[in-house]
Amino acid sequence: MADPLSLLRQYNVNKKEIIEREGQIIFGEFSWPKNVKTNYLMYSSGKDGAPKEYYTLECLLFILKNVSLTHPVYVRQAAVENIPVVRRPDRKELLAYLNGETASCAAIDKSAPLEIPTQIKRSADGDGIDSLAKKPRFEDTHVQKVREQLAARLDAPKEVSVTVDNIKSLSETMSREKIAAIKAKRLAKKRTTIKGNDDIGMGSDLRVILDFDVDVTKDIISRERQWRTRTTILQSAGKHFAKNIMAILQGIKAREEGRQRPPQPPVVTPRATPIRPAAQPAVYNRYDQERFIRQKEETEGFKIDTMGTYHGMTLKSVTEGQAKARPAVTPTPQSAPLPVSASRPSSGVPSNAKRVSRTPIIIIPAATTSLISMYNAKDILQDLKFVSAEQKKAEGARRDNELLLQRLRGNVTVPYRVVDNPAKLSPADWDRVVAVFVMGPAWQFKGYPWEQPVEIFSKICAFHLKYDEMKLDANVAKWAVTVIELSRTKRHLDRASIMIFWEQLDKFIMQYKPHLRF
Repeated sequence: MADPLSLLRQYNVNKKEIIEREGQIIFGEFSWPKNVKTNYLMYSSGKDGAPKEYYTLECLLFILKNVSLTHPVYVRQAAVENIPVVRRPDRKELLAYLNGETASCAAIDKSAPLEIPTQIKRSADGDGIDSLAKKPRFEDTHVQKVREQLAARLDAPKEVSVTVDNIKSLSETMSREKIAAIKAKRLAKKRTTIKGNDDIGMGSDLRVILDFDVDVTKDIISRERQWRTRTTILQSAGKHFAKNIMAILQGIKAREEGRQRPPQPPVVTPRATPIRPAAQPAVYNRYDQERFIRQKEETEGFKIDTMGTYHGMTLKSVTEGQAKARPAVTPTPQSAPLPVSASRPSSGVPSNAKRVSRTPIIIIPAATTSLISMYNAKDILQDLKFVSAEQKKAEGARRDNELLLQRLRGNVTVPYRVVDNPAKLSPADWDRVVAVFVMGPAWQFKGYPWEQPVEIFSKICAFHLKYDEMKLDANVAKWAVTVIELSRTKRHLDRASIMIFWEQLDKFIMQYKPHLRF
């Protein structure tokens, strides 16, 4: 025989609907009154000769509905609704059993008397459950009759009543006493015709019609099934959009962080001689890195082709500085290979054409009031540490016309050219300008190929360096400029602030000037 405690546990574990209606708790085809006792013993009952007390079905169902509440709040809520509460010592073990975490419980009294449930009859078509105390259904003829009476009453002609307009028209021909008498008569008739017996009967009939319609509507709504919700519409049985979307988002994030570069189309040139494998970048060594930096600084200002070679030149041309000359050797058809120029087809580009530089250029202000100048630009941008220009002058640092920064990015060192005089830049150099440090006045951009600052900042990434307590310049506030704030005393924060410059610059170069070396 089914008992209410087992059915309550079964319905709660399987997430089935438990119906409460008119003092009854319905589990499918079985129902019990709300105050029926289960076979779950209360704490400390049945001991030392004390009578056994059991929790009611309504009490257990109420704690399942309010399991998220703390015990004091749950007790107050149960007291408001006049429902017995589950005692605190029984709470943990009872909820574990009802939620299916434990198969049995010591507080369950298997010898307790159980009330026989009431069998619920289903309708003939099986689409619903007949209520135990269902409201009486009125026949269609009776409901139709009531509706016809209501319609006839509403369509009946209205009695002529005395209105304000009538009073105004009568006031011209009647005296005040007659008008007052008419008003009193109208008020008396209104009081007696507020609600008659017919109206009372008709009101009850209207209430019956409304109740009938409400019952029919509830019955229809109970059988409705929602075809699509905003959750189910996004579900798909055959596709997993999470994998594709996450791969796309990771690719976008990698491109923004500069981890990927757009692939350069390889130049395929047929050649007779075997292609030597490209040299792999060497492992980083601090001593080699310092020597490489010194070599770059020594070549600054001189047009030295560091990628040149002595291949194909005679000893005399090397020692005397003459042009390249081929050794006058008469090749034999059997042993001597063809010259490289003869075996390589002409591409239309002269072999001695000047190599196009791909080094990015950064422009800084030449004013003495700027926080970044040619004195401390290498300390700020390369060493990521702020040193004032006054301190560098006191240390005896010399001012250079141009600087060549060496930025270590991964295991590769990337050069950046820093200038403070944009008038010396050629039209080809302006294509390599990627960043400019802005002070605020518009005269700073004199000599630029573009006239308006808005047009300049659309082609060059702009930055503004200031102390964190200084007020922001009005022009800088309205321009598309990245503001970098530094502290006057906290030098341990310099690296994090200056790294904002490199992060923004890498994104800008990748998006607008990927042909440069960065």
